[in-house]
Amino acid sequence: QVHMVESGGGLVQAGGSLRLSCAASGSASVINAMGWYRQAPGKQRELVAHITVGGSTDYAYSVKGRFTIARDDAKNAVYLQMNSLRPEDTAVYYCSAGWFHGSYHPLTNWGQGTQVTVSP
Repeated sequence: QVHMVESGGGLVQAGGSLRLSCAASGSASVINAMGWYRQAPGKQRELVAHITVGGSTDYAYSVKGRFTIARDDAKNAVYLQMNSLRPEDTAVYYCSAGWFHGSYHPLTNWGQGTQVTVSP
């Protein structure tokens, strides 16, 4: 079983940057990708970005060119660099480990997430 712990959220003004970190503990042989999700108040959780073991990445249209996902396999960690933040990026951000085969599927239980708040 794999557990994820997110950190790095906070309050930032529009146009600012934040770097989220996620530490994974445990292992599962089926996992071949990691991803970041977010959930804004009153909205469904959405996939923001994912990265495969081969380093391939994909992003939600709304964050392309502003967010960058990266992984450090030696540390069992995944990061999300968020630049040019907008108020609509305000949400609780969650990381996950999962399976990618044409699309990304999370396999881990959701952690507590980390709150990102972007002020106008």
